[in-house]
Amino acid sequence: MQAERYIAAADLGSSKIALSVAKIEGDDIQIIYYKETPSDGIRYSCVFNPKRAAVPLRNAIREAEEELNIKILQVVVGLPRYNVRQEIASARMERSDPSSCITKEEVNTLKSIAIDSYPLSDDAKEEIYGAVAQSFSADEELVCASENDVVGVTADALEGNFKVFVGAQKAVSNIDIMLNDTGVAPARKLFLPNAVAKAVLTDGEKENGVALVEIGAGVTSLTIYRGKILRHYSSIPFAGRVITTDIKYECGFNEALAENIKLAFGACMPDKLQSLSEKVIQINDDENGSYEQLPVKYLSEIITCRVREIVDAVLFQIQDSGYADKLRNGIVLTGGGANLVNIANLIKEMSGYTVRIGYPRSQAFSAVGCSGVGETSAVATIGMILEAGKDFRLNCIEDADKPAAPAVDAQQSPEQPAGQEESTQTNLFSADPSYDTEVITPRRGNQPARPPKEHKLVKWIRQQTKKMGEAAEGAFDSTVGSLFDDMK
Repeated sequence: MQAERYIAAADLGSSKIALSVAKIEGDDIQIIYYKETPSDGIRYSCVFNPKRAAVPLRNAIREAEEELNIKILQVVVGLPRYNVRQEIASARMERSDPSSCITKEEVNTLKSIAIDSYPLSDDAKEEIYGAVAQSFSADEELVCASENDVVGVTADALEGNFKVFVGAQKAVSNIDIMLNDTGVAPARKLFLPNAVAKAVLTDGEKENGVALVEIGAGVTSLTIYRGKILRHYSSIPFAGRVITTDIKYECGFNEALAENIKLAFGACMPDKLQSLSEKVIQINDDENGSYEQLPVKYLSEIITCRVREIVDAVLFQIQDSGYADKLRNGIVLTGGGANLVNIANLIKEMSGYTVRIGYPRSQAFSAVGCSGVGETSAVATIGMILEAGKDFRLNCIEDADKPAAPAVDAQQSPEQPAGQEESTQTNLFSADPSYDTEVITPRRGNQPARPPKEHKLVKWIRQQTKKMGEAAEGAFDSTVGSLFDDMK
């Protein structure tokens, strides 16, 4: 059986850095750690200030190492989502043995030829983020839609057409500088549309045609699949953060309070909120002894105006792709912005497509003691783990040099509440019709909207300790045996 290994993945978002650690044993993938940390030095999913961006990533890695009792040496990261253009490239390769079957290695070689031969306008400023095969032809007669179809075919020559995705080279070099300052190496740099689709979409959706819309904080991205192949990618430079900014300036709040109100009470389509539209949010200011009131319906009107603008831009990109009438499975919505109430209904009303919220598919992995893994904001890191996990040589960690069993047992104090993992979230809108005002107190600083849950210690720590103990006993026994043999 294949030895267990571990992969750490970091999603460098405009508002947060999400870090996931997975244990992989054969085909079994277990997410053993997931946590989100407010980011810094990142705009539109691009690292513009590596020094500032390294601080929250370093803290996130340190927290994961302390909780899991490991040392993270490498991290899988995603390439920027914005300012990426797609181009068409083709390559042709004459085969030395036409009677032999085409192999996977030959297909990869053909892809490398297409990438290497593509003429960039400026090598110093641009870099190819990735390439996706669109079609193959063998001897200019047999046309194959995917790599799996062409593998095993015999031909004198192999030709392929590819979509090449080109982005800024500086954005990639800034990631390297940030990771170097953090003290970890880049295990992989992945083009995220494929990774996110792997975590969210089904094979049937990819086959019949689907538009995957990811609404993050700084970027909204569109990925279109048809025939199980990525056919189109584009992005727009506004998403959830502009909604927070609208609330901030319209209501006169600070950014932290505006973000917390959006997360707790954000909704689209105020006319369909029913009794919730009559609610009023009361924001108390303990320092001045004053308060402000914000009707939920008015808040929803602010949010809906901006969401309509985002959806209009996405629908324009779908129309421009040429696949608007080929999306039999409609739109799958994911990312942090997918959590807004009624946003799926709004997109369905504006587009006419069927719309569903895309959560990480549990069939592809299992979560062990991790809160937040099932949220739409976690799809990027889970997708990166699924993508990077195909490389059986990749292992991002090593065991930390710490005391083993006694230290773990000391942390598991019986005084810890048994129900700590249960959610403490209360009902924001009371069912009592006589109570129509919600009272909240603004948080100071950059605090999260909900208190983060404590993560459980992972059982594999004790397993590693047991293995180390058995190995030590075996070494001692063999040493004693050899001494007796010498005495004889």
